[in-house]
Amino acid sequence: MTSSSINAAEILFDVRRVTRRFGGLVAVNEVSLSVARGECISVIGPNGAGKSTLFNLLTGIDTPDAGEVRFRGEDVTGMAPEQLAARGVARTFQHGRVFGNLSVLDNVLIGAHARLAMTRRGWPVVGAFAEVLRALAAPGTVRREDAALREEVTTLLARFGTRLAPRIDQPAHSLSYANRRRVEIARALALRPQILVLDEPTAGMNESETAEMLELILELKRDGLTMLLIEHKLELVMRLSDRVLVLDDGRKIASGLPNEVRNDPAVIEAYLGNRQVGAHAVRNETAAA
Repeated sequence: MTSSSINAAEILFDVRRVTRRFGGLVAVNEVSLSVARGECISVIGPNGAGKSTLFNLLTGIDTPDAGEVRFRGEDVTGMAPEQLAARGVARTFQHGRVFGNLSVLDNVLIGAHARLAMTRRGWPVVGAFAEVLRALAAPGTVRREDAALREEVTTLLARFGTRLAPRIDQPAHSLSYANRRRVEIARALALRPQILVLDEPTAGMNESETAEMLELILELKRDGLTMLLIEHKLELVMRLSDRVLVLDDGRKIASGLPNEVRNDPAVIEAYLGNRQVGAHAVRNETAAA
């Protein structure tokens, strides 16, 4: 899908000239981006380019100093993460965030329970107190709901195969680093998101772990899930992405189809500093894609 073929009704995220400053540092400088339903878009760039700051602005972790973020046509600039999650934005982080003392099942159940809590906005009270009242008022309903959620999460974890399904009752702290990352993704999927925002999903993984994560993300893409990701491994970017956005020093320096971007002189310069050597290296790294 090219940017010219996208119509307004298909756009989930529409980011317009967002800027974020930290004192004299402009971390994100008038960056615009659109993400259409069903697309997988990668944001790449050297360390310190502003990628994670941009993701923080899109997911409510931070607020832009200028510009606008729209989701499904609604201005969501500055909305809190839980408000965006309620609208269908799920995110993972560069440094995995799981609850170490909870089991794999309970970690993922948090995402499923959060989704249900977001649908009960008509309740006069919210949070844990509301859940206690529900349990007292309708214990049978709560038990059935909990059983249904556990079945749903068990089915969800099955798509991670032997990496998570046999470990469903183990505490998250006992898992390998790669499996903790998988738990975080599973928890995000339990929200049934409109868009999944992945911040370096293969960071710290070895070659075989990276290959497994690639297959998982490709499977999610085949299922039609819209995804926006930061990734440093260019071979993955070339295989996964419908379009690629490149940042350097907070600015967008290139965007387009993967093959266009990987041969862009500005991209090669930003990554490796030498165009002739850089072009050879980037093409070699992505040739398999």
